Amino acid sequence: MAAQLGLTRRQWLGATLLIPLCGARVASAHSAASHDSRTMMGTRVDITVQHHDAALRENAMQAAWAEMGRLVGNLSRYEPDSVVAVLQRHAGRTPVRITPDVMHVLNEARSLSRVSGGAFDITVGAYAGWRFDAAQAAMPTRAELAQARSLVDHRDVVLDTDHGTAFLRRPHMLLDLGGIAKLPILQAGMTVLRLHGVQNAQINGGGDVITAGRWQGRDWRVGIRDAHAPERIAGVVTLRDGVVVSSGDYERCFERGGQRYHHILDARTGMPTQGPHGVVLVARDGAAVNGRGAALMAANPAQRAAILRDLQGRADVLMFERNRTRWHTAGMARWLNA
Repeated sequence: MAAQLGLTRRQWLGATLLIPLCGARVASAHSAASHDSRTMMGTRVDITVQHHDAALRENAMQAAWAEMGRLVGNLSRYEPDSVVAVLQRHAGRTPVRITPDVMHVLNEARSLSRVSGGAFDITVGAYAGWRFDAAQAAMPTRAELAQARSLVDHRDVVLDTDHGTAFLRRPHMLLDLGGIAKLPILQAGMTVLRLHGVQNAQINGGGDVITAGRWQGRDWRVGIRDAHAPERIAGVVTLRDGVVVSSGDYERCFERGGQRYHHILDARTGMPTQGPHGVVLVARDGAAVNGRGAALMAANPAQRAAILRDLQGRADVLMFERNRTRWHTAGMARWLNA
């Protein structure tokens, strides 16, 4: 069961296993391209678009930023007026009417929790005592973890799609939607770009890269860091109209008492997972891989097998195992140019 990136600056900032190798760095030199970067969800988000009409490019990007910002505002539990914050304030008391975009994310989370046998669990927000920023690293006590554990169970998130409501069964439950909400937010931005007539674009946000069309007539190229040696590139994925997503444990971490603690948590214990150091997934459809990296990082062998069965034929996977070996699906080799 995994806690992946939450919705504050502290929690959204994740290990970036992916490095866009074309587009952003050279957009300013290309007369038919534009690039813009902003801090959103606590991490850097980059939009690169290619179109002959400069005004169209600018309008499309501004509209994409606005839509992504709206969704972040709905999904952040730390914004007092957000849908998720209201849901949490009513935990254990009454169902809350939620917006369709929040219902979509909660439905995806519920589905993944079932597929993964609980390896993915958005109620890990209860483990709120962790801080992984180097300047303010902190960890909860054993007693605090034990107390929070009683609030962690994905089955206690009750969704009524007919009436558009959600209910957290237990008082004081908290949600961490980062592992399941970031990709849909980025995809919403890409949808807006397309609706404005942009056919060639890339959006990169904290380890998740979405591509549409091509860059200067060539497929987009995304470099993959080696999670065992982050200063190295393990390979390059080339694709159009697809997504490359990653989860990793090597950037947001701290050491204490000779032990290293990272930000992906096992919901059964509230402690960092002991699974792979990093996971990269490639797919045509973002829904196929959303949240799966976090789930694979936390899964036991049986859960891992179930997740991989669910991904078969829909996505390819590369895992940097804890024993410093790599494992990948057969199809991953076709994506990679080492």
